[in-house]
Amino acid sequence: MAINLAKGQKVDLTKGNAGLDQILAGLGWDTNKYDGGHEFDLDVSVFLTGENGKVSGDADFIFYNNPSDPAGSVVYSGDNRTGEGEGDDESVTITLSKAPASIQKMVFTVTIHEAENRAQNFGQVSNAYIRIVNMANNEEMIRYDLGEDYSIETAIVVGEIYRQGSEWKFAAVGSGFQGGLAALCANFGLSV
Repeated sequence: MAINLAKGQKVDLTKGNAGLDQILAGLGWDTNKYDGGHEFDLDVSVFLTGENGKVSGDADFIFYNNPSDPAGSVVYSGDNRTGEGEGDDESVTITLSKAPASIQKMVFTVTIHEAENRAQNFGQVSNAYIRIVNMANNEEMIRYDLGEDYSIETAIVVGEIYRQGSEWKFAAVGSGFQGGLAALCANFGLSV
């Protein structure tokens, strides 16, 4: 049975789950009634950071144009441009044993493609969530529903998987950003 988290809560992933290695991070959302004439295209990105909270370079920024890190520890499933239908809209497969020792955090973010041009923000998005699934048995381990109203934000840090000693943990973050993907990239040490 999945553990439902609230913003700010943390939970152990590997402690008590001996042998956990391959997990899926599934993210989903719905759009509220919107009459701006444009589709909503939300995009998942993952920043693989060191202890300083920054990526070491472009290869540690996983998104639709860079679907895997060099070690193959994080693999992006592909871009869903509409978010239509039930279930996960985009997902990322993580193999914990392949994560380089230099990686301390895997930070999951969602941005709205061309949000400024389309006058879109996360106030127009509902039912957003992230869930962590054990791929060995297809069991949902963790679920975090972002229940907040993000009225002006165009990017959200949803959650993060982080290393603590030899264990991996998950934190429900739910932190909104203005400035979309460019603001997130700058926050994690990349220039776009």
